[in-house]
Amino acid sequence: MDHYELITRNSQETSEFAERLASFLQPGDVLALEGDLGAGKTTFTKGLAKGLGIKRTVNSPTFTIIKEYTGKLPLYHMDVYRVADTLEDLGFDEYFEGNGVTVVEWAHIIKEQLPSNLLTIYIYHQKDNQRKIVLQPHGQRYQQLCKEIFQ
Repeated sequence: MDHYELITRNSQETSEFAERLASFLQPGDVLALEGDLGAGKTTFTKGLAKGLGIKRTVNSPTFTIIKEYTGKLPLYHMDVYRVADTLEDLGFDEYFEGNGVTVVEWAHIIKEQLPSNLLTIYIYHQKDNQRKIVLQPHGQRYQQLCKEIFQ
């Protein structure tokens, strides 16, 4: 299977799914988050942070590009929306190869800098507060991770 899907009925379910996903993550994992404005990328990341035991308030790093949080594993939360016009190397690979979990919102913008093995997560608006979450694994590690989560 090349992708996995689920529907969440509200932001709490979206957050709970992300919290569950966090329990499967390992150092060096990279999650590429995609979705329209307001789709729930930051809500998803907050759930992930909770699952990693992070106590600090998590919010979008839109203007700072990267925020770091400490928990069971470090969480590197990137919002690369504003780097679309930048051609310089911002050192993202140091995070991708680091000892934490990296979440990249608007990941397609830095597609050339992303590792080839990662988990892409698409979040789509549905009716009311529902979201469709699609996980697309790239590489054996993430294929196995998805199988474990969805078994």
